[in-house]
Amino acid sequence: MTLIDFITAQAARLKQAGVSFGHGTTNAFDESAWLVLWALGMELDALEAQARRELSADEQAKAQALISQRIESRQPAAYLTHEAWLQNVPFYVDERVIVPRSFIAELLVDAEGSGTLDAWLSDQTRRVLDLCTGNGSLAVIAAMAYPEIVVDASDISDDALAVARINVEKHRLAKRISVLKSDLLADVHGPYDLILCNPPYVNSQSMDALPPEFRHEPRIALAGGDDGMDLIRTILRDAPRQMSNDAVLVLEIGHERAHFEHAFRRLEVAWLETSAGEDEVLLVTRDALARWSRA
Repeated sequence: MTLIDFITAQAARLKQAGVSFGHGTTNAFDESAWLVLWALGMELDALEAQARRELSADEQAKAQALISQRIESRQPAAYLTHEAWLQNVPFYVDERVIVPRSFIAELLVDAEGSGTLDAWLSDQTRRVLDLCTGNGSLAVIAAMAYPEIVVDASDISDDALAVARINVEKHRLAKRISVLKSDLLADVHGPYDLILCNPPYVNSQSMDALPPEFRHEPRIALAGGDDGMDLIRTILRDAPRQMSNDAVLVLEIGHERAHFEHAFRRLEVAWLETSAGEDEVLLVTRDALARWSRA
């Protein structure tokens, strides 16, 4: 059987089994291609060139076993391969962190090599905080996108910080990225010119309805309380004290825009366009936060 035919057959298995996607792929074929190529030790971009290569019986058995593990365990593929990609950058992941998928990464790097956030930043932007860093992916991508900055990557989870350190070392950025433990903004060392934050924001009703794949991820990194805004309330309250005068906060809230706008009616924000639309990531200035807090 050729590689392309085998991947197509395994995609049918995934689809028939009803597995859920959203941890790096959005459909059965892409998930199958990822797992099969990884199992065979092939680069992820090798499919087109190798599509007609005949697979040996041993190769088929090896890849089929990984697909079976994906189906039976319902673990995200990234936990099986210990690798996830965000904006074409590879990251180590395991069950200690959620699989990186933040749309903020798109805003840091675009096709022309300049970030969508550039219009909001200045030539004085030097200190950046990646709050709720998880595996450190946004800190790494920010450091790659802006060679002149230094980044603090903070999280409350010791497990997550251990994984973040792996990725900082993996990309040889230890001189520019500091990994530190903090309960949200309580123990960080501002002021920062830019704060990036993809916090836990899933509301309780949505948490109860999550597919099994998402239930394998640390609950602490997902759950945001009844309306998803519990941690965000604290972040917005405390952020101005950790921001320089012209600083901005970029905040991801997923599908919770309605809850956000209900909770923070008087807060002036800018909604940023990503591949998911204009409802998932917002930007707020320090001045806007200060006005809101006084209202």
